[in-house]
Amino acid sequence: MPKFNFNQTQHHLEFPAVMGILNLTPDSFSDGGKFVDPETACDHARSMVQDGAQIIDLGAESTRPGSLPVSEQEELSRILPVLEKLSKDEFILSLDTTKPAVAQAGLQAGVHIINDVSGGSSPLLDLASRYQAGFVAMHCQGDPQTMQENPNYEDVCREVLDFFKSRKEEFDKLHLPRLWIDPGIGFGKTLQNNLSLMRRLEEFIDSSWGILLGSSRKSWIDQLCHAPDPMERLGGSLASAVSAVSKGAEIIRAHDVRETVQALEVSKILALKD
Repeated sequence: MPKFNFNQTQHHLEFPAVMGILNLTPDSFSDGGKFVDPETACDHARSMVQDGAQIIDLGAESTRPGSLPVSEQEELSRILPVLEKLSKDEFILSLDTTKPAVAQAGLQAGVHIINDVSGGSSPLLDLASRYQAGFVAMHCQGDPQTMQENPNYEDVCREVLDFFKSRKEEFDKLHLPRLWIDPGIGFGKTLQNNLSLMRRLEEFIDSSWGILLGSSRKSWIDQLCHAPDPMERLGGSLASAVSAVSKGAEIIRAHDVRETVQALEVSKILALKD
């Protein structure tokens, strides 16, 4: 079982790991508004850990298509009360943000991983290096307000991989405890782009990083299976999680933690030879 010295605390990660999503926003596409109360949010975090999540990913700014940015102060006012109440020693805490000041406040409060949907900005990477935190760099074409208006690629897998390879030297110099790349399902991608990335995920395997996939409850499932309600996309979410792990993903970012953990455990057992 690998050990990563996040923020000078020994934490154990067993792969594949499930990262439970904790949205502290009023407007996220799936569960916006459900966990804006800090006590409710903490209860949900603890419940996801009991269900098998090894990582809890806190986000206080929605990045759904068409979403508007929030101020630094607003983001901090949503995050800090929750961080104050959560244990920093029992499980790994990830902070989903693109703002350096928010990342620094989170790291000072004990966050172990920075999850950056902007692809790995240098200020955030430098902060992660300084605090010896893990890092997730996600690919996105455009920003949340405009990213789904006209996504355009000649070869989405090659172009997304080239984006990460162009940063490899910078990543390697930072000596982070662990770096993961996320191809960014639904972030400036068409349905066919998303499917190509998930089908060819093994092409992203590299010794410089691990792979994280976040496909849970996203609209690609609706486009395939007519499931307009995000709460009715569990089957597609589980199928993509199992497929991703079979192609080398280390972390699955999921809303439905118990079901995802069970699906991955069963698929692992079924893959064993008699």
